[in-house]
Amino acid sequence: MVYTQFIDGVLTTFSTRESWTNYNPANNEPMGEVCLATDEDIEAAVHSSEKAFQIWRTKTGAERGRVLSKAAHILRSRLEKIAFSETQDVGKPISESLAVDVSSAADALEYFGGMAAGIHGEFFDLKNAFGYTRPEPLGVCVGIGAWNYPIQIAAWKAAPALACGNSMIFKPSELTPATALQLADVFMEAGAPPGLFNVLQGDGSVGSKLVEHPQIAKISLTGSVSTGKKIFAGAANQLKRVTLELGGKSPLIIFEDADLDNAVSAAMLANFYTQGEVCSNGTRVFVQRQIFDSFLLKLKDRTEKIRLGDPTDPDTQMGALISKAHMEKVIRFIDSGKSSGATLLTGGFRPEKDFKGRDISSGNFLTPAIFTDCDDAMEICKEEIFGPVLSILSFESEKEVIERANDTPFGLSAGVFTNDIKRGHRVIHQLQAGTCWINNYNITPIELPFGGYKQSGQGRENSLAAIQHYTQLKSVYVELGNVESPY
Repeated sequence: MVYTQFIDGVLTTFSTRESWTNYNPANNEPMGEVCLATDEDIEAAVHSSEKAFQIWRTKTGAERGRVLSKAAHILRSRLEKIAFSETQDVGKPISESLAVDVSSAADALEYFGGMAAGIHGEFFDLKNAFGYTRPEPLGVCVGIGAWNYPIQIAAWKAAPALACGNSMIFKPSELTPATALQLADVFMEAGAPPGLFNVLQGDGSVGSKLVEHPQIAKISLTGSVSTGKKIFAGAANQLKRVTLELGGKSPLIIFEDADLDNAVSAAMLANFYTQGEVCSNGTRVFVQRQIFDSFLLKLKDRTEKIRLGDPTDPDTQMGALISKAHMEKVIRFIDSGKSSGATLLTGGFRPEKDFKGRDISSGNFLTPAIFTDCDDAMEICKEEIFGPVLSILSFESEKEVIERANDTPFGLSAGVFTNDIKRGHRVIHQLQAGTCWINNYNITPIELPFGGYKQSGQGRENSLAAIQHYTQLKSVYVELGNVESPY
């Protein structure tokens, strides 16, 4: 398999250009070669996207919406094929790829497809005149994806951009090149003009060139805080629009009156779903002292029953980490936790066999880890690990836990578990985070904005809020009388 560029409606041919091997995280066997986009590819993609933009911007919202809605239908019809590609590329269980990744991508296309015809400005009745506003598209937008949810992120960025009349060049992570190409093919089959959604393969060097390109109007990144800062600085030179969905070290607060079983379920979803490789994960689990021991007992018991193994097996609940290098990084954090005095209650080791006794020693598998006896100052409680590592901390009072939860440069997400609805809202309103849950965690319906505070990002994805990030507002004043002039 060769993963090349998708430009102007077609895949480019493989040539002598630079490439690297794409590996299956579950066994580290090669799946194909990924071709690095050249400067010529970048120019061709920008030219193609500009040409498509000039066609697409003249379409009515209803016409654009029909293409997006048809793309959603095609995506759902290819659910199993694309989900399998996603599982092989990322290492996550096929059950997740089927239930979340491809389905949520289709939801985004469908949602913004339905919204496209309703994008509108405002009317102002003035004295002997009137005014109105027009939300107009920006032009050629760039989406830069992360490796944990490749097709979902591509759709989350493309759907609002295209609904508003823009075109998009999408650069997937160099570790997950496959499903963005399949999404590009879906758009073409749905009737999009060639060049409306181009795909360029590459690492950060390709992303940097796109950020610096004078014909690019907007950048939307899902990635690390360090990468976000570089893109923000690069875009500032030309005052480009930027949306940044970055990392976090989010708190999940569990009060003594919470439903214990539901709280344990949420803590596991907030730490072990997609092998813990989720930016919004609630990796600092604060549990009120009165229920700490009973919570920990249930959490340990259920965590040790997680079925870790072959990601393509429908019975698997946890798959493999994205790469050997990333797995080693997560292991270093686990070692740091142990050396700093935290107690590794369970997990945190590389298994030889999976839950069905199959040999998985060649893959990037790591058993889910729970740390107790944690301190807020420990590295495992401060830094984003992006792996299946849960740090559990106790607290006494509401005021105390709010202060500790907010003591971080990040602010992507937060969760609160309580049966006191007044306390639930009261606490959530004081937490410095952009995406929050009460009595659940990591549920991200397309109807709600997604994004963070502080160093966790700029702007919002999904919902009506995304429209303002892919349009620019034009004000028009219309005179109905004579022009009064002192001259």
